[in-house]
Amino acid sequence: MAVISVALADRPYEVRVQPGLLSRVAEECGSRLRKQRVPIITDANVHAAWGAKVEASLLAAGHEAAWRILPPGEQTKCWLELSATVDWLLAEEVDRNDHILALGGGVIGDLTGFAASILKRGCNFIQLPTTLLAQVDSSVGGKTAINTAAGKNLVGAFHQPSLVLADPDALGTLPEREVAAGYAEVVKYGLLGDAEFFAWCEANGTKLLAGDSPTREYAVAASVTAKARIVAEDERETTGARALLNLGHTFGHALEAQTGFSSRLLHGEGVAMGMVLAARYSVRRGLMAEAEASRIAAHFAETGLPYELADLGLNCTGQSLASHMLHDKKMDAGTLPFLLMRRIGEAFLAKDVELADVSAFLDNELRG
Repeated sequence: MAVISVALADRPYEVRVQPGLLSRVAEECGSRLRKQRVPIITDANVHAAWGAKVEASLLAAGHEAAWRILPPGEQTKCWLELSATVDWLLAEEVDRNDHILALGGGVIGDLTGFAASILKRGCNFIQLPTTLLAQVDSSVGGKTAINTAAGKNLVGAFHQPSLVLADPDALGTLPEREVAAGYAEVVKYGLLGDAEFFAWCEANGTKLLAGDSPTREYAVAASVTAKARIVAEDERETTGARALLNLGHTFGHALEAQTGFSSRLLHGEGVAMGMVLAARYSVRRGLMAEAEASRIAAHFAETGLPYELADLGLNCTGQSLASHMLHDKKMDAGTLPFLLMRRIGEAFLAKDVELADVSAFLDNELRG
């Protein structure tokens, strides 16, 4: 088992990565499960695939699973479901020292974590991520949120889990498209600060996507190790180090907003396209060699992820895409910092980017 410590000063926790963890949930959680009834929040797809295994583990340890099963999809991260979930947790008489289990992908983890953060001014929760994106990114670091009409993840809180159990076996039940979308977040760790890891992705990405278990386990553990180091350095994104984790997200979130946060463009697909755009915009500004940006696009092309904006078929202008960025959480006194790159493995936060120039750049990309 790979055990990665997220070394926060006052509330450190472990991320455990190993096949079979979902069949041993009760054993791994141990004394954190204080009561007979254990509240578990999940979605219908995940419950169908993994609910029986998780419940069997709890029953064998003398517990009873209390399920809240939500509709799958990004639309679940909303005020209505948050309110109903909090009411359900109150009806379950969850105490501050209890642990709520979040079994699912980023949507379930974000919603459950936010509910835990506001319930009785802060309850404990445990992440049981079942998607590649959640295992390598959203389950670690304590960012929780819901979406609103104004944009994605604009209402939320920093609230760290007590434990994360990442079972690579869960990835075997996912559609190929969703695994590929999660893989974009794996590549991100190479692009933002580890050129050798990006080279590992180039050599092993197709094997990971084809279902090779050791490759998936290594990718999850390596990604979590990278994220844990950054989160420990800058938990609440105050020094700028954690902002690097948003590489590709400013462009990506704008694309998600333009497509209505729908299945037309999954989050990871938006991030992949966003990282290609960040690289190409870095070339436009004379920061990065064109060959480096082409190498990034070539890898996403090889792994079936979006790499040409014109191919998305968006009926919009560069200005309309850039307008979505005005709701970005990084906006500060009217200025939007952008994550750009000097080379593969070296990203940085640029604070001198003008949205008018970004609009013109996006117009060119939309034309192909």
